[in-house]
Amino acid sequence: MSFQSQQVLPAFRDMKQLERFIESEYEYGLLLESHIGQLRGIMKAVTKAQKKLILHVDLINGLKADEYAVEYLCQEIEPAGLISTKSKVILKAKQKGIYAIQRVFLLDSTSLEKTYKLMPKIQPDYIEILPGIIPSLIKEVREKAGIPILAGGLIKNEQHVAQALEAGATAVTTSRQELWKTY
Repeated sequence: MSFQSQQVLPAFRDMKQLERFIESEYEYGLLLESHIGQLRGIMKAVTKAQKKLILHVDLINGLKADEYAVEYLCQEIEPAGLISTKSKVILKAKQKGIYAIQRVFLLDSTSLEKTYKLMPKIQPDYIEILPGIIPSLIKEVREKAGIPILAGGLIKNEQHVAQALEAGATAVTTSRQELWKTY
């Protein structure tokens, strides 16, 4: 699975950013925050623009991030993929045949070790690591987990994007619109 060689995944929280994504050359985007009542309208606009949307399940207000939420989202909203910190959500997304992206926060060596133990059981399509500005960790997680990496969080400039990609990230997720350039 790939994002059609797209190395930056625009991430957005509001309607202005959504409009900017729709107007961009990018095919895939990541909706970080929303309200359950907004999802149909957002998806309709995205589909009309021939774009694909990945939803961050944990950040949809009015929806509990669990397997039932995945069932609902896949049946009613039809996203291209889901991102979550919750393993059960990722497993259900894989079952549904959409992108399943496990978000992990690399806070310390304990969280890193938990990631290595958990990933063989879950086998997500991608691991999004936060913060995504530590090239040595991007490389290490990619090698040890054997799963493609998305780098996100604290990506502030083009140098951060380039370093993450050089370290082996498949793509960078960022809400900084000035970085939504075609890579």
